[in-house]
Amino acid sequence: MTSSARIHPSAVVEEGARLGEGVVVGPFCHIGAEVELGDRARLLSHVVLAGRTRIGADAEIHAFASLGAAAQDLKSRGRTGALVIGRGCLVREGVTINAGTPADGGETRIGDDCAFLAYSHVGHDSRIGDHVVLSNNVLLGGHVRIGDHAAIGGATVVHQRVRIGAQAFVAGLSGLEGDLAPFGLAGGNRAHLFGLNLVGLRRRGFSDARLALLREAFRRLFPQETGAEVLAERIEAAARDFAGVEDVEAVLAFLRAERDRPLCAPRPGRG
Repeated sequence: MTSSARIHPSAVVEEGARLGEGVVVGPFCHIGAEVELGDRARLLSHVVLAGRTRIGADAEIHAFASLGAAAQDLKSRGRTGALVIGRGCLVREGVTINAGTPADGGETRIGDDCAFLAYSHVGHDSRIGDHVVLSNNVLLGGHVRIGDHAAIGGATVVHQRVRIGAQAFVAGLSGLEGDLAPFGLAGGNRAHLFGLNLVGLRRRGFSDARLALLREAFRRLFPQETGAEVLAERIEAAARDFAGVEDVEAVLAFLRAERDRPLCAPRPGRG
C-alpha cells in the first residue's frame, strides 16, 4: 500500500492489499488481502473488493458494488478464481462481478474503458472486451463473451455461454439465448436479429459505403425467407463475394468459430 492512498478511517484494507498512487478509498469499503488497485482508482463508499482481484488505473467504483466474490456456481464452492478489470472502467451502484472458476481458466476478465451501470451483473468466467456498456439491471450468465464496443440495453438477460460480437447492440428488456454476430442489432423475448446496429455504427463513424457492404452481407447471411441455403453454404458464398472486406470477414470469422449456443437469427417473415 502506497503512502499517497487516501483511506477513510471507517474503511478496512486488509494487510497484503496493493494500492496504487493516488487511490481514494471512501467510507465503509472493504478491500481484501489479495486485491490490487491501479493508480488513481476511486472507491466512493461501501464497496467490497474480494479475492484475487486486479483493477486497472482510473477506475471509478460506486456504492455497494461487489467485485471479485466467488462464482455463483455450486460446482465450484470453495475454489475461487480471479477477476481482472482493465483501466478506466466505471462501475455504478450495486454492480456485481464474480471471479472465475477452475473449470474455465479460473478468470473473469474485463477490458478497458467499460461501463457497468447500476445493478448489472457479470457472471463467472466471462470475457468482456474494451468500451463495452452494460445498462442498468443487465444480467450476464457465466462464460459469456462480449466483443469491443458492444452495448446491452437495460434489464436484458444474457444466457450463459452466449457470444456477443464486437459493435453489436442488444435492446433493453430482451432475453438473449443465442450468439449475436458482430455489428448486429437484436431484441425481444426471446431475442431475434433485426439487422445492423446502424445507430451505433454511425456514431462510431462508419461511412455509408461501409454500411452498405455490411447490410448486403447480413442480407445474404441471415435471410428472412424460408428455404435458403444452409448456413455453411451462405458463409462460403459470402467469403467469395466479400473477399478482402474486413468488416464482413470479422462476421464470417465469428460465424465459423466454435460455439455452445445457437445463432441469434431473424424471426421468419419479419423485416
